[in-house]
Amino acid sequence: MKENVPLQATTLQGASTLINGSPFHPGEQAIQSRVGSRNRVEESGRRLIRNYMPDQHRQFFAQLPLFFVATVDEQGRPWASPLVGAPGFLHSPGPHLLHVAARPLCGDPLNETLRNGVAVGGLGIEFHTRRRNRVNGTATFDPDRAGFTLEVSQSFGNCPQYINARQCHIVSLPRLYSQPCAVQRSARLDADACSIITRADTFFIASYYAGPDDQRHGADVSHRGGRPGFVQIEGDHTLLFPDYRGNFLFNTLGNMLVNPRCGLLFLDFDCGDTLYLTGRGEILWEWPRDDPAFRDAQRLVQFHIDETVHIVSAVPFVWNFLGQAPQFSEA
Repeated sequence: MKENVPLQATTLQGASTLINGSPFHPGEQAIQSRVGSRNRVEESGRRLIRNYMPDQHRQFFAQLPLFFVATVDEQGRPWASPLVGAPGFLHSPGPHLLHVAARPLCGDPLNETLRNGVAVGGLGIEFHTRRRNRVNGTATFDPDRAGFTLEVSQSFGNCPQYINARQCHIVSLPRLYSQPCAVQRSARLDADACSIITRADTFFIASYYAGPDDQRHGADVSHRGGRPGFVQIEGDHTLLFPDYRGNFLFNTLGNMLVNPRCGLLFLDFDCGDTLYLTGRGEILWEWPRDDPAFRDAQRLVQFHIDETVHIVSAVPFVWNFLGQAPQFSEA
């Protein structure tokens, strides 16, 4: 794998036309095999991973005020970013298209990474119902319309596990792009960043796969949830977090196995700050099993930080916490 992965990704195709007929690339397949889920997941993946959005997903996206995306910068570094708007800012004119009528937030790395033809991973999540759906593809821009259109190449649903429930309310949306923002960039974690991370029970992770002569290229963004403090800080350049039992697709870890570069996004639900991190992830298959911070973990991920971006009061939402995910509320 080259250090600088190409930004112009080959468009993903439907599962039936992929190499060897599989929707999973070699990294995903390797981890599925390691944990013993390969055959079962292959069978379900061919049925459930589509190259179009079903009507249920199209309607779901249209009701959201928040959409998460993954993109890759010119250095090959993935970033996870939020896009916000009044419900309806996501609109699907057809099963293969999702229009996103929003601009990147002030100071967001997405302002530099989002260009015509780039691979974009998308995640719609409704926190209060714990519903989430994924959609990946290629961004195209229409000069007569605001935002961009995602030409869908891969679409599938995710289970509600590990989503801590919240209700969000939009405030001051008209001023979203009109006011200057405070952006803090660094090559290490400072006290403010550490405070956001240690209180977090949710973050998002962006990853990227681009195999040689393989049509399954693309960016991906996934949700991660846990008990508050489930992300551990190991110095000012390193984080450690658990990977729990999930859907066994291993999209993120499979990408990371082939290309360790990834990006994390933390939202401060109390004040609206956003914290973006980009760096490299390492899968740890062995660790001290008696560490209570990683109870129920199947494996750990060690994340090594290259750059941080902290934007103050970036997301114009007020959040009401409704309850921990059932997986974490149990004794």
